[in-house]
Parts: sequence; structure tokens; C-alpha cells
Amino acid sequence: MIKLFKQYEKLMTHLLMTMLAIAIGLGTLDLGWVIFQDIIAPPFLILGTDQLLDVFGLFMLVIIGIELLETIMKTYLVKGEPHFEVVLSVAIIAIARKVIILDIKTIDSEKMFGIAAIIFSLTVGYYFMKQSHKNSDQKVKLSLETQTVDHQNPDSD
Repeated sequence: MIKLFKQYEKLMTHLLMTMLAIAIGLGTLDLGWVIFQDIIAPPFLILGTDQLLDVFGLFMLVIIGIELLETIMKTYLVKGEPHFEVVLSVAIIAIARKVIILDIKTIDSEKMFGIAAIIFSLTVGYYFMKQSHKNSDQKVKLSLETQTVDHQNPDSD
């Protein structure tokens, strides 16, 4: 039963990756189309602030999609488990996208503090995750060095 579930999970992951790749491709085409339309619209070759915000928003959306696809491919399918650092970095990119396309004139201070709290929380979480991996890597390195020294000095027992 577990084997059947794992096969189903892998099939669904491949299906989601395919759909995500199609969505990224369509998003890239849409981004190109929006840029083309904005460039040929009068005034010719000049983009306004609203147009730039639309382009940046679409660009960041495509980048987030690429990061998600990379996360699924490199970590979940290869290692069999999600890589939480990448998930946190994608979340940071997503909230950065929101900040970039945000109209500061229309947002109230409570929402701005909320976004700041989310950014702070994600950044602190990312920092602690990096620190824990750094410490565990040092422990593994120390353990390997100790084993190497023990094998070189068999008389130490």
C-alpha cells in the first residue's frame, strides 16, 4: 500500500511539474506580449510607472515559478524531501514581488507593518535554518576528522 502511495505521489509530482513548466512558459510569453504592447503604445518606447510595475510584477511572478520548479526538481525528486531553505527563499521572493508592485499611496500602515513582519519572520527563519545547517555540517566534518585520526592511530585505544 505504501509503495502504491509513493508511486501515486511521484506521478502527481511529475504532473504538477509539467503544469508548472507550462504555466511558466505561458507567463513568459505573456510578459513578452505586455512589454511589446507597452513599447508600441503611444508614447512610443516610453513606459510609465504603472506599466513598469506591471512588467516587474509579471517578471517576478515568472522568477517565482522558476524557483518553485527548481525546488521541486532538485530537492523533492532527487532527495525525496523538500529543501526548506529554498522554500523560504521562494517565499521571500514572493513577498518582495508584492512589495515591488505595491501602491504605497493606497495602502494603510497596518498592512505595511504586516508585510514588514512577514519579511522579518521569513528572514529570521532563513537565517536560523542556515545556521543550523552550518552547525550540523561542522559536526559532520569534526566527526569525519575524528574517525580519520582514529584510523590513523590504531594504538590510541
